[in-house]
Amino acid sequence: VQLQASGGGLVQAGGSLRLTCTASGTISGINTMAWYRQARGDEREEVAAIDSSGRRSIANSVKDRFTISRDNPKNTAYLQMNSLKFEDAGVYYCKSRIFAPGTIGYRDYWGQGTLVTVSS
Repeated sequence: VQLQASGGGLVQAGGSLRLTCTASGTISGINTMAWYRQARGDEREEVAAIDSSGRRSIANSVKDRFTISRDNPKNTAYLQMNSLKFEDAGVYYCKSRIFAPGTIGYRDYWGQGTLVTVSS
């Protein structure tokens, strides 16, 4: 099982980006898909999460600006980020709780991270 995150880049403050996280490999089920971010020198923090039923949670710091969604048949989650601020910059990681054949129960998998840079 692998997670591939993409969509980061350089954007001006106030701009938008959409991040994509796709799980690939032999997968029996995906529970929660989530986005985390880590700014330089800070701990990794959860930004948004969505479960297989579509229930969402989102951090207060990005509420009303970021939206998480997912396409279950494609094993993909998206993070739409609008009105980006300087403090949104960092490396964004996706994490998914996945059940793969040959394993016992669900386990968490992490993507490689995608860099978001916000400029003036």
